[in-house]
Amino acid sequence: MRIGPSADRALGIRENGLIIMKQEKSFSFNLPDFKKQFQRRRLPLRGLVPEIGSGFLGAPYQAATLESGRKEKLIVNFAQFDCFTFVETVLALAKCVAAGKISLPEFRRQLQFMRYRHGIIDGYSSRLHYFTDWLHDSFQKKIMQDLSAELAAVPHRKKINYLTAQRQFHHALQEEQELQKMLLLEKNISRRILRIIPTDEVNRQKGKIKNGDLIAFAVAQDGLDVGHVGFALWQEKKLHFLHASSREKGVVISALTLVNYLRQNKKFTGIMAARLNQ
Repeated sequence: MRIGPSADRALGIRENGLIIMKQEKSFSFNLPDFKKQFQRRRLPLRGLVPEIGSGFLGAPYQAATLESGRKEKLIVNFAQFDCFTFVETVLALAKCVAAGKISLPEFRRQLQFMRYRHGIIDGYSSRLHYFTDWLHDSFQKKIMQDLSAELAAVPHRKKINYLTAQRQFHHALQEEQELQKMLLLEKNISRRILRIIPTDEVNRQKGKIKNGDLIAFAVAQDGLDVGHVGFALWQEKKLHFLHASSREKGVVISALTLVNYLRQNKKFTGIMAARLNQ
């Protein structure tokens, strides 16, 4: 199946005992080939996530692929990802497989339902820009289930205003109407309690995390809730994660364990975790 690196060449590099796929030239995804492989699969929905996600190893990293600067519309991009669009793409494909409807229209429907508040496109502010807002919306839609209580999360409050504080970098926020909508949304998000599993607690709770669980990395940065996202992946009895990495310029399996990755990134204060509903 041509879901992974194309014939141009993929390099398998061993790091800390793991094979990390790094792309040398290009990557291609073919939906008909994907359909042939997965249309008869009977894996549980959660089991599909690591298998589908691993098929994107080597796909290139690209930030801001949704920022077209034009009227808000659904953007589908199978060629390159940031960490957020990688997560959405894998989850939407998994939902298509589980529904037995592997087609571009169904993928677009699933993606829009996840990416936009209540699944409705209504301007820039309707897109779920902040990951905790995306999580909150996905809990309401019954897409994901919250694991914070199970993993001994600690409640936090934080003022969220990263986008409007940097409105000069966002074309859509130059429009006063969209700016006011975003300011109100940020105010509402700031009222919510963020439930974060502290870095020191993650090591004690990691045994409760399952393959394919969604992992979001909380940050100390002013105005921002989450700095990175990916999927939990157990390998050789060690917890790693599958993610689109800006540092490694592509989709990779972390060479470091999840705990060590957290400890070496001082900007992270802990994690949030969620699991796909069956």
